[in-house]
Amino acid sequence: MGRPNKIESPEHLWSLFQEYKEYTKSNPFKIGDYVGKMAEYVQREKERPLTIEGFENYVASKNVIGDLSHYFANTNGRYKRFLTICSRIRREVRQDQIEGGMAGMYNPSITQRLNNLVEKTQTTVIEQPLFPDVEENDSDQQDTKAEEA
Repeated sequence: MGRPNKIESPEHLWSLFQEYKEYTKSNPFKIGDYVGKMAEYVQREKERPLTIEGFENYVASKNVIGDLSHYFANTNGRYKRFLTICSRIRREVRQDQIEGGMAGMYNPSITQRLNNLVEKTQTTVIEQPLFPDVEENDSDQQDTKAEEA
């Protein structure tokens, strides 16, 4: 048996995610802005979105583990018992991003790209001659040349 996991159980991983979520939502971005005709400077708060990268960085900053990717990828099958909780974490992050983008709290374009929600269109190019009746016109000109001769 290999060395023990730094995160002992799926419950521990879930509790770390709950801490991250609480921390993220209680620490909004502060954006400087100028309002009114006197251009008074104000700071507006904007909610931070949840991200997998943010969660990984949060756990690393707590010195729990430097890299969570093995848990999410189930490297060498060593993290099977974490699969369900990792899927739930991914779904919660995705839900936060999609709903935040739809509500206009986050940039919808970035949200769409991060979550593969970009509408894909297929363009089919059909080549058509620029002058479809050229042969008819050419034959008319040949007929008039024959008549002149």
